[in-house]
Amino acid sequence: MSADCKDLPRFLDGQMSAEAQCGFRQHLGGCERCEARFRETLQLELLAHRALPSLAPPMAPPSASRERKRWWPRRGQVGSGFRVLVACFAMLLISPSASHWNGDDVAWLVKDGPRTLEARVTYRAVDARHQPYVPDRGGGWERPAVPSLPLHELSRMEARGDLHGIATAYLLHGAPRQALAFLKRLPPSVDRDCDLALLSLEQARQDGPLDTRHAHLEEALELLSEVLRVAPRHPQALWNRALTLAELGLTLQAADSFGEVAKLGEPGWSEEAADRERALRESTLSRGRAWKDAFAATRDLLTDASAPLPVAAVRDHPGILRLAFYDAVRAAPRRQDVLRLLPLARALDERYGGSVLQTWLARVAERDFTRRGPFARRYAQLVLGTLSPSGEVMEELRRSGEDDLYLGALVLAGFARQPVDSAALVRLARASEDPWMRVLGELELARADQREGRWWNAEQRLVEALDSCQKQGLVYRCLGLEQALTDLYLELHRPAEAFQHAWNGWSRAQEAREWRYEQVFLQELADVARYQHSFTSARAYLEESLVRMPEDCAQRTHMHSNVALLEWQRFRPEAARESLERALECERPLGMTGARVLSELARFQPRPHDGHWLRRALADLRQSDVSPGREALLLVFEGQFALEQSRDTGQALLWRGVSMAEHLPDSVDARKALAFGYSALLSEAGRAGAWNEALSLMARELRVEPVPTSCLLAVSLQHERTMVLARGPDGELKGAYSTGRREPLRDVASGLVPQELLKELTGCEHVDVLTRPPVHGLTGLLPDTLAWSYRVGRGGRPTPVQDGGSRHLVVTEVASPPALRLPKLGALTAPRVPDPWRVELRGGEATLSRVSREMADASEIELHTHGLFSASMSDASMVVLAPDADGDYALTADMVRQTRLKHAPLVLLATCGAARTAPFPHESYSLPVAFISAGASAVLAASVEIPDSAGAFFEKVRERIRAGTRPSVALRDARALWLREHPDDARWLSHVLLFE
Repeated sequence: MSADCKDLPRFLDGQMSAEAQCGFRQHLGGCERCEARFRETLQLELLAHRALPSLAPPMAPPSASRERKRWWPRRGQVGSGFRVLVACFAMLLISPSASHWNGDDVAWLVKDGPRTLEARVTYRAVDARHQPYVPDRGGGWERPAVPSLPLHELSRMEARGDLHGIATAYLLHGAPRQALAFLKRLPPSVDRDCDLALLSLEQARQDGPLDTRHAHLEEALELLSEVLRVAPRHPQALWNRALTLAELGLTLQAADSFGEVAKLGEPGWSEEAADRERALRESTLSRGRAWKDAFAATRDLLTDASAPLPVAAVRDHPGILRLAFYDAVRAAPRRQDVLRLLPLARALDERYGGSVLQTWLARVAERDFTRRGPFARRYAQLVLGTLSPSGEVMEELRRSGEDDLYLGALVLAGFARQPVDSAALVRLARASEDPWMRVLGELELARADQREGRWWNAEQRLVEALDSCQKQGLVYRCLGLEQALTDLYLELHRPAEAFQHAWNGWSRAQEAREWRYEQVFLQELADVARYQHSFTSARAYLEESLVRMPEDCAQRTHMHSNVALLEWQRFRPEAARESLERALECERPLGMTGARVLSELARFQPRPHDGHWLRRALADLRQSDVSPGREALLLVFEGQFALEQSRDTGQALLWRGVSMAEHLPDSVDARKALAFGYSALLSEAGRAGAWNEALSLMARELRVEPVPTSCLLAVSLQHERTMVLARGPDGELKGAYSTGRREPLRDVASGLVPQELLKELTGCEHVDVLTRPPVHGLTGLLPDTLAWSYRVGRGGRPTPVQDGGSRHLVVTEVASPPALRLPKLGALTAPRVPDPWRVELRGGEATLSRVSREMADASEIELHTHGLFSASMSDASMVVLAPDADGDYALTADMVRQTRLKHAPLVLLATCGAARTAPFPHESYSLPVAFISAGASAVLAASVEIPDSAGAFFEKVRERIRAGTRPSVALRDARALWLREHPDDARWLSHVLLFE
């Protein structure tokens, strides 16, 4: 929710604290009523200034305050002249910007000395003259403070209709919201979008949650990519793209972008771009060269008994040096070869603390090398890759009595995707008394848990191992645990948690100069971004990984396969095909991603070799142990591909995969198999016009029983295919099928239902809507004049008992964590009629744990508090509550799912964006669906931000439901009445949805 409109006078008079001003400015951007009053008030002020110029206060000279080190003020920081700064916000109503400018008229925008903004604006009067940028490094020199805006100059710009100039003035003077308002009034153009991207970049650079910064950077990248698609040599877009990529740590791509600017030959700008390109490229490649040199030195230890010991490299690369030390000691065939490694053991022990490596080396040196020597040589062959860690050699090492050799071989076998004796690996790792080896043991136990489907055990084990690892300073091994947790969360399709570990790993790998792990986490971040539908940044991560190791064929195959999937998801089949063909150039198996793309492209100009490459990819994926859920998904990919050659063969494979997946409700791969399998089966039924078969399929997938015999709408999307079924009051089932979709579905579903099927629903008192991802939970599917709700199946869960003997829980005026800086919400109006069941939790009492307990026994639940979306905490919207003693405050969809609501409550989520659905292709994931799964009978929630007054609207809907009106009818009628009385609320009213 947002701040109350009654605070506008205090805001205008400067009577708010900086924190309150920040909250109200956020409210102002989304409240049409306040915005209109704001314009009127400031327009009067502007007119008064023009009429009485002699009474206007003199402008203060620029101040070189040492407190201001940022070009852009922190949230909540505003200057004393804020009202002057925002006065020209009233110009929002003026005509479009003039296309010409006079250099003399805007000379005041360009000051002598260094420029205040690192990025480039597209306003020619400012950008035409290059000025150096001197970053603030906290030394003696301070950037000049940004002066106040001269109101008379803005008035002259207004008279010329120069919206672009006004926006640029606000940009340069640290007023982002005002700049944004004017940029949005400009007609679409590459220059406007470039400046909008600049705003997003600068917002990302401010202090704030990690996920918020990444959202701004993704927005900037998307805007700049589109600008460069239209105008590939756009200088400001190339420059700002380089800055955005550098902000993400993608320094080689940033260098490439600066290099493109350098080629343009712009005076001043090209020279600065060339300098930046050299600095970025050299700092990145030198780090890579140092790592590769250290790695090469470690390989020499295995092949050359006289190779120099890389003791000096221990300081910068202790991880790979320790890794290589273990292999060098194991591979040493003679006692003297072991002892010569003592200086390296000593240096590593000094770096890590303790003496564990020297102790182990001394113990190995005491072994009988007439017996150990041949086994050590075999081990060296395993490390160098000339011998496979399987079969006879593994049995030889197991029987050798040289436990350290067998342990090393087991680890190598795991990396080579060969069968591993997990029990032996764990036993030997624990017996070694080496914390480095114990981490390997915990990793193996976690992998075993994952293979057996005990993901919760794997998660707990990895989290505890990571905590212990960090305390012991084993950075290299900690990076492996971060990778394992990222992979686990991606396998569970929990990208919010995966992102945290991927970003931590990426940051720590750079700090530790671990070049290989930098590559690993670039690809992990690309996967996370793809899961979150952040396609532009996903591609950027992939391309950075490729330009860092262009000679690596495995990297090229992985990168191009993933780009092919990104292009497919963006509805660019030709580009997807092009990337897939590039992935095939190395003639390596395409992996899971490539297999999926091949199965999808079977519908778009398949090529003769596609079948061969799909079979090879599937065979490679099935080479090692495959979980039942993963096998179900592979069968679905195989069936989807075969469907285009043989309907019978394809359907048989699809049903095998679906049937297997239906018995694995806890497997994410199985849930994906169900979603993709049913999508293909439904589309095939739609293509054949078999509407009854299609409805039966959808009811089976959604586990909805009984299927309504009248007043029903069902919608299924499979990429370019759309199928819609409708049953009117007479019960006749009609359908429509099309293959014309050419772009991804956005946040609104309007237009999906053909008009002829909408007419079938005329006369329905209530319409049950059955939908699948990505349609489920979107607004606009049916008009507000119809009473309708999303029908959510519970599957095999028992239906809670609905009785009147419980309580009406109301959570309001929550004391949210101060760090969130959320504005205080207005008090909830007392109920008009006595409510003996009402139990209120307010302020600090409304903690996460207390609310969770009280919800279990409630028959009605109302949450009147802030709603947030944080990609780092949850994949759907979450409810902000008062923090518990441990600091937890967020009620997430996962937590709700784990709750048992005993009395089938009606749930009213009067919070911003509570109905926001995660962009998962395989399941509907949102707070309302979680409440239904937990036992709620009906959930009312909005998918957008809502004002304080929305609480009263939700109360009116509840009163109608309590009086016996069907929830969908209550929502429809209350919405119509509220809209007549509050027409300004039309913006959010249609986004209030009902789930039953």
